[in-house]
Amino acid sequence: MAIRSFATTLLAAYFAIVQHVASVTPAAAATAAPSPDTASFLHCLAVHLPPQAVYTNASRLYPIALESSIKNLLFVTPATPKPIAIVAAGNASHVQAAVRCGVRHGISVRPRSGGHDYEGLSYRSLRAGRPFAVLDLAWLRAVSVDVGNETAWVGSGATLGELYYAIADHSARLGFPGGVGPTVGVGGHLSGGGFGLLLRKHGLAADHVIDAVIVDAKGRLLDRAAMGEDLFWAIRGGGGGSFGIVLSWKLRLVRVPPVVTVFTVHRPRSQSATALLTRWQQVAPAMPRDVILRVVLQNQDAQFESLYLGTCAGLVATMARSFPELGVKARDCIEMTWIQSVLYFAFYGTGKPMEQLLDRGTKPERYFKAKSDYVTEPMPSHVWESTWSWLLKDGAGLLILDPYGGRMGSVAPSATPFPHRRELYNLQYYGFWFENGTEAKEKHVGWIKGLHREMEPYVSKNPRGAYVNYRDLDLGVNDDDDHGLTSYGKARVWGEAYFKANFERLAAVKAKVDPQDFFRHEQSIPPLVSTLRNL
Repeated sequence: MAIRSFATTLLAAYFAIVQHVASVTPAAAATAAPSPDTASFLHCLAVHLPPQAVYTNASRLYPIALESSIKNLLFVTPATPKPIAIVAAGNASHVQAAVRCGVRHGISVRPRSGGHDYEGLSYRSLRAGRPFAVLDLAWLRAVSVDVGNETAWVGSGATLGELYYAIADHSARLGFPGGVGPTVGVGGHLSGGGFGLLLRKHGLAADHVIDAVIVDAKGRLLDRAAMGEDLFWAIRGGGGGSFGIVLSWKLRLVRVPPVVTVFTVHRPRSQSATALLTRWQQVAPAMPRDVILRVVLQNQDAQFESLYLGTCAGLVATMARSFPELGVKARDCIEMTWIQSVLYFAFYGTGKPMEQLLDRGTKPERYFKAKSDYVTEPMPSHVWESTWSWLLKDGAGLLILDPYGGRMGSVAPSATPFPHRRELYNLQYYGFWFENGTEAKEKHVGWIKGLHREMEPYVSKNPRGAYVNYRDLDLGVNDDDDHGLTSYGKARVWGEAYFKANFERLAAVKAKVDPQDFFRHEQSIPPLVSTLRNL
């Protein structure tokens, strides 16, 4: 399908169903949303949606629909507050009808694309007394590539793997600067900014969004021109689930060379890993844009991983100039195509078929918890020595260090909601385990929280930054004001960690496009104007 017809089809669907859903059009904005009416909401869905698109608690297939995109076993428990309904949207009209029903009857809806939200907020709630529904976008995953214009339209329900596959299927010389995980949903990834191994060359994934189609709190279907530049700014990094339901995104693709080179080299603690890490902090963010050198720390080993947009000879020469201490040789390198590099980093090796990118995954297999930091000044070597000791503890996880610099540093922090453009690197604390029970959870989560606490003197400050796509409810959760709206003052605690000064603008956009705070969750953006009078 041509790019123009892809967008036109979505917009035409809106006009075709306006009369059909007119009876569920919400009234004008009021000071607070209506009280939840679960029975009326479910009846509204039954009237305006096909039965195969709606799963309620009474549906035999409800558990399958709920768990189809859950990635974390922490949230597959009987005690987890669950949605009263799951709408498996097959087209734009399904999304519009669900939103209109929700607005009229006081039931918020949460979009779910890939289910990778670290805290599960796309399908669970912390408050059992507040009913909500899930709009599952997995069926809205079409990808349409326009090689001539170097663009693509992609549905929010597509995974990054499906996007990469479609691009490579059309051209070996085009790519996209998204994340490493192939099962991550495009919708959530772009909503939080999204970064991957091309970030130093091309910046964030969201930097390459040039249009989008969204359903707003009035149930309208809007493209970039119709939604306006403020809302278009907000959805490209302001986090998912706050401003509307983005159905599809138009992306500007990037050119990739015919040959790229990768390497993975291990340097244990006993072989100068501490000195290498200390040096890496200065070297990696300053290297040429065509190369990225990230580090994964686990047990007593530093795993240095690199992608270079060029040949093995070029990478070896670059490393010799920039980081000779690492001792990279030609024998460490593997030349391949860009799509083969995607498979290499996604599945830890070579020889994987491209079709593996189409596997959306099955039921969750592990429990996990993560936190994040940004580093603005190199940490002294004694910090890394202490970190090795933490990695020996029972319940230890791993650390992932992604360097910035390059293109990232040349984009203004206010250009999109993602503000962490000038930092040296992102630090992710990641713990996972397979044993059920409170004891195992406390051991692994305790390790992450303990190391995160110890790192506080050495990471960004005022505020201590965090990446919204590594969502962390330990930073704070929303609370309601006297009008039933999310409190801006309380949300600033976590909001400024993710967005710094951009948080206020995000809240102002929210007040403009969703003043009743219909799209909400535990860390959704609050409407600024509606709450300022209560501060």
